Amino acid sequence: MCGIVGYIGKNNALPFLLSGLSKLEYRGYDSAGVSLIKDGKIECVKTKGRLDVLINKIAETNITGNLGIGHTRWATHGAPLDKNSHPHLSKSRKFAVVHNGIIENYLSIKKILSTNGFEFSSDTDSEVVAHLLELNYSGDVLDAITKTVSGLTGSFALGIICSDHPTELYAVKKDSPLIAGKGNGENFIASDIPALLSETRDVYLLDEGEIVCLTENDIKIYSADKKEVKKEIYHINWDIDAAEKGGFDHFMLKEIHEQPKTVKDTLSSHISDGKIVFDELENILKTPGRIYITACGSAYHTGLAGKYIIEKLAKTPVDVWLASEFRYADPVLSENDLVIVISQSGETADTLAAMREAKSRGVKTLAIVNVTGSSIAREADYVVHTLAGPEIAVATTKAYSCQLTMLYLLAIYFASSKGEISADYEAELCRDLLSLPEKIKQVIDLKDTLKDCAHQHFEVANAFYLGRGLDWCVSLEGSLKLKEISYIHSESYAAGELKHGTISLIEKGSLVIAIATGKHIFDKTLSNIKEVKSRGAYVMLLHPEGMDVGNEVDFSIPLPKINDLFSPSLSVVALQIFAYYMASARGCDIDKPRNLAKSVTVE
Repeated sequence: MCGIVGYIGKNNALPFLLSGLSKLEYRGYDSAGVSLIKDGKIECVKTKGRLDVLINKIAETNITGNLGIGHTRWATHGAPLDKNSHPHLSKSRKFAVVHNGIIENYLSIKKILSTNGFEFSSDTDSEVVAHLLELNYSGDVLDAITKTVSGLTGSFALGIICSDHPTELYAVKKDSPLIAGKGNGENFIASDIPALLSETRDVYLLDEGEIVCLTENDIKIYSADKKEVKKEIYHINWDIDAAEKGGFDHFMLKEIHEQPKTVKDTLSSHISDGKIVFDELENILKTPGRIYITACGSAYHTGLAGKYIIEKLAKTPVDVWLASEFRYADPVLSENDLVIVISQSGETADTLAAMREAKSRGVKTLAIVNVTGSSIAREADYVVHTLAGPEIAVATTKAYSCQLTMLYLLAIYFASSKGEISADYEAELCRDLLSLPEKIKQVIDLKDTLKDCAHQHFEVANAFYLGRGLDWCVSLEGSLKLKEISYIHSESYAAGELKHGTISLIEKGSLVIAIATGKHIFDKTLSNIKEVKSRGAYVMLLHPEGMDVGNEVDFSIPLPKINDLFSPSLSVVALQIFAYYMASARGCDIDKPRNLAKSVTVE
C-alpha cells in the first residue's frame, strides 16, 4: 500500500513531492525517497525511516528539478533498508521508477535481465521494472513502457521518468490505484487523492492498463496498444478526511472493500502453475511432529480455522493456543514440533513472548506477519508475509483475511510436502483459491442486504452466533467484530453445544446469526436453528447459494459456492459488513472503538 506522487511543471518539483507524500502517511510506510531530473541527469535520495529522515537527508544535497517522482514504501519484497527504498534506477540511471503493487514473475524477469548484463542492488521485485524499461528502450518511452508492461504479471501502479525526456512524466496502472491531476502550468500523478487536494481538484481516473504521459501543459492517456484515450475530468468535492478514506465513510469500510485485492496479492506470491511455492520453507516439515499455533484476538481465530484445514489436508495434529496462555502453561513441546505464530503488527507482546518461549526450548518457529522487519519477523526461524498493507481501522478485516489465506496456502504446502495430496488435487485447490478474490467481491456486493438486516436489529442488547467446524471458527470472529465496534454483547457457540446450557439464554426476539456453509454438517446446523426458532429467536443465516433452507430462517444470506475448506473467507466478509452497519446505525466511532488499540504491545 505504498504512496506514489509525481510532478512536472514550471516550479521546483521537490516541495510538492514531499507535501504529497506527507498526505499519504496515513497509509503506513517504512521508507521514502524521491528522484528528480536536472540538466539531463536523474538524482535520487532515499532512505529507510520516516519522511523527516528523508527531508534531513535531502537538506544535505542540492537536489532540485522541475520533474520528479516520490514514494513511501511498505516493505514486502525485502526488508526496510535504504537499498530497498524507492525510487529504483536502471543500470545507466536513464530511468527511475516508483512502484506500488507486486510483480509476481520478477524472478523469471531477473534471470532474463542477468543474462543481458544487468546487476541488482536491492532485494525488491520492483527493481526489475527499471532495468526492463532500459532493456526495452530505443528512444521512445511510450514504446518501452508498453513492451515492459506486457511482460509483467501481477498488480502495479508505476511512476516513471527518463533522463532523455526531461519534459515528460509517465505513469501506468494495473490493479493498483493511480490518478493524474490537472493543474495550471503543472500536472501531477498520485496513488491517492489526498496527495493532490492542495494543488488541484481536477483529476483523470485511470482505468486498467492505461498509460498517462504528462507535460507541464498537457495530459495524454493511452491504451495498452498506444492508442490515445479521451477521458472526462473528474472533479473532487470531498474534504481531506473523506479523501483519505477513498470516499468511504470509515477506514474499516474501505479496508473491507480492499480484501479482494489483498487476498489476491497474498495468493499470487505463492501459487505457480498449480502448485504452492514456499522456497523459504524448504524442509520445514522434514521430521514432522505436532504443529502448535499461537496468537491473540482475531489472529487466534484464524489459527482455529487453520487447525481444521491443516489436519484435514496434511494429517498433522495441530494445537491452537492463545498466546497469553501458551507462555505460562508450560506446554509439552518436542524438538520436531513447529510453532506457528500469527500477528498483524509483528509486535504483539504476548505472541512475541510465546514465540521466544518456543525458541528457548529449541523448537522451530514460523511467523505469519504483515509487517516486514517487525520484532516477530526478525526473530522467527521462518517468516511468511501477508500482503494486506497497512490497516488503519482498529478492528481488523483485511489482515484477518490475509492471515486466513496464508494458512490455506501453508496447509496445502504441508500436505503436498508430506505426500498427503496428489498433484491433481493440489492444482484443484489452487484453482479454488484463485477464485476467492472474485467471490469476495460478490459477497461485498451483498452489503445493502446486510445493511437492511442490521438496521432492523441495531438496538438489540445481545446477539448469538452459531456454527459448526469451520463455521464456528468464523462465528467467533463475527461475534468479536460486533462486540468491538458496536458495543453490543454477543457470544459465539458451537451449535452442537446449545443443548448443554446455552439455549437457556434464547428468548423471544433474540438475534441469532447462524453460519452453515459446510455441506456435510448443513443439516445438523439447520436442526440447531430450528431449536432456537422454536424459542422465539430471529435468525439470520449465511449459507451457500442453492442450498434449500426452507422456512426455518427469517433472513437469508446466500454466499457464492466454494470448496468448504475456503468458505470462511466468504462468510467472514459478510459478518464484517453486518457488524459495520450495526455499529454505524448506533453512531459508534467505528475506526477507533473505545478502550482498544491497534497493536497490543504490552501484556
